[in-house]
Amino acid sequence: MTTGTVTVNLPTVLVRELDSVTQDFLTDLLKRGLRDLRVERALERYAAGGVSFGAAAQQAGVTQTELSRLAYARGMEPPFSAETLAEELN
Repeated sequence: MTTGTVTVNLPTVLVRELDSVTQDFLTDLLKRGLRDLRVERALERYAAGGVSFGAAAQQAGVTQTELSRLAYARGMEPPFSAETLAEELN
């Protein structure tokens, strides 16, 4: 994997907390945070009627089945496809 450098200014309390963690931990933290943010924004656009559920899944970078689960976990009633329903019943 190609790497780069990012410099950010953070509140001191966060700097202290992150100072003792490994590079792998920080990378994982950023990946998870960015994924969660993409999902949240995609679900917001879907809920507002701005995009279809399929488009929201594509924007979030997840399958429609995964987005359905994530939407349900956030209290939304996602549309269920035949594929999602079959997976849930098995």
